[in-house]
Amino acid sequence: MDTIDRGNFQGGRTGRWTIDPIDGTKGFLRGEQYTVCLSLIVDAQVQVGVLGCPNLPFDAETKDSIFVAVRGQGAEQLNIEGSNPTPISMATLAPSELNFLESVEATHASHSTNDKISSILGIIRPSIRIDSQAKYGCLARGDGGVYMRMPTGAGYKEKIWDHAPGAVLVEAAGGVITNSRGQPLDFGLGRTLGENFGVIAASKASHPKVLEAVQKATAPEEKL
Repeated sequence: MDTIDRGNFQGGRTGRWTIDPIDGTKGFLRGEQYTVCLSLIVDAQVQVGVLGCPNLPFDAETKDSIFVAVRGQGAEQLNIEGSNPTPISMATLAPSELNFLESVEATHASHSTNDKISSILGIIRPSIRIDSQAKYGCLARGDGGVYMRMPTGAGYKEKIWDHAPGAVLVEAAGGVITNSRGQPLDFGLGRTLGENFGVIAASKASHPKVLEAVQKATAPEEKL
């Protein structure tokens, strides 16, 4: 317990590690998706990210996955034994092939806002709703087209450990991740993402279109 209590750094722009031993607690309790998350942040930028996903299949024979990303060096997926490392990259999908990766819990993200955005984009494929940062792993390896997390209230602030590993994974796999204003996520504001409202991750080709749709669908007070 003494070691756990040492993990109370308030954050800032200097280098530090973040760890979330069980990201997706409700998914863990249901026996579904959860993730063990680790990241290294230096000068407000995530440099290294690791996602351990015990219930996210690596392939038809292996039920678990690990995702590793190093800024400037790409991203890989491997099984939980650490073998078969495979480079991964974001898929470039046609509009008709896009779908959303979003949270299971409507209290974590606005499903209704996502539905509006989906309608504007003409997306007809159903959303994939899973817990934890496993969504980032799915996106990075091409299992979905867009990761959306639009908060249910203007006062909600995302925790940095809920996004840091996934953010660098998406970028290392060739994707783009921003807030709902199109600005890069700032991991140097403390324990939260501060005034970064919303999270949008997609391929370089899809992100501008998704961002435009978000601006059309989002209420004015959410864009302030």
